[in-house]
Amino acid sequence: MSTYYLKLVLGSDAAFGRGDGVASLVDAEVQHDELGCPYLRGRALKGILVNECAEILAALSGPAQERWADSAQRLFGCPGSDAQAEARLAVGDARLPEDLRQAIAQDIRDERLTRAQVLETLTTVRHQTAMEASGVPRPHTLRAIRVVIRGTSFWARLDLADGDPKKRADDLALLAACVKAFRRAGTGRNRGLGKLSAELLDETGTALQPDPFQLFRTEVLPCTP
Repeated sequence: MSTYYLKLVLGSDAAFGRGDGVASLVDAEVQHDELGCPYLRGRALKGILVNECAEILAALSGPAQERWADSAQRLFGCPGSDAQAEARLAVGDARLPEDLRQAIAQDIRDERLTRAQVLETLTTVRHQTAMEASGVPRPHTLRAIRVVIRGTSFWARLDLADGDPKKRADDLALLAACVKAFRRAGTGRNRGLGKLSAELLDETGTALQPDPFQLFRTEVLPCTP
């Protein structure tokens, strides 16, 4: 098993919604942990990577599509398949840097901070309303949404099962391509929320050398229609 990290840095405020709100405060609350720190669930993160992968595969044809489709199945698995076709990639939750979380936890234990203060510091509340075609706001559609403040960084652990070296090289190259294509997350993306930059790092948190994306680019560009 090899470990990597996905680093995300928000270029705009992001709504990592948890599916409910807080009465008289917000209609859509952000997903946050026991410390009040916002995060993005690994399941949602994997879903975004799967979608980016599907877009990449749709742009390919012929032998190239077959090769990278096999790699995609190894990475993300195949719904309804047997155990032998299970995903080789495990995606963890995207959380604040661990040293920051430890410092916040210590301040909460020392009663210098509260969970609510942590959440309020790292987020803000936005208000939005649906609009008529004429540009007039629709009545009774004003909503308050909590968003994570731009500039916040998140780290997610990725565990990739070992296997045949050539297949594993392809899998890592395709994963790197999916990360390159990863540009937004969360809800409200059509309203400018959730813009981010993503980077695939090694287990020490540094850039991968050599860059696995170069393999994908070298192999795919001549085959791209």
